[in-house]
Amino acid sequence: MIFISEQAMVSKLADIEPSQRGTRIVIEEGVMIDSFVKIKPAGGTGDVMIGRNSKINSGCVLYSGNGIQIGEDVLIAANCTLAPVNHEYRSRHQTIKEQRFMKSRGGIVIEDDVWIGANSVILDGAILRKGCVVGANSLVTGELEPYTVYVGSPVKKVGVRD
Repeated sequence: MIFISEQAMVSKLADIEPSQRGTRIVIEEGVMIDSFVKIKPAGGTGDVMIGRNSKINSGCVLYSGNGIQIGEDVLIAANCTLAPVNHEYRSRHQTIKEQRFMKSRGGIVIEDDVWIGANSVILDGAILRKGCVVGANSLVTGELEPYTVYVGSPVKKVGVRD
């Protein structure tokens, strides 16, 4: 099920796929989805919820996996990937494809007033607390403190917002 608020702006060049397994995609009022954004139900049955007045810039890819919850007033720069799912790979006796996916680490939670810099990757189990900033080209796999600035891959704390 795809629900897009009438007060949201979704580019005609964005690609939002419907789910075959019941994943909900909810885009609230004031949201802006730029061209060449891909939202794909894959790797699980988690929902993708995008809160009011959030902006997702060109070239971003969001897989539903174990779920993505994006708060209000979130800014996601160009070419970011949100992948709340991981392939299983531990058995030598099956192909990775045959092993399917690992158990959920909780999906991805992005609280209000977060800024994610260009080309960043956010993985299953990541929690970005209110007001944090993630610098460009960062990899986020765990919990980030509120109102703190992070850069790099893996992320390093470099400051606190005033």
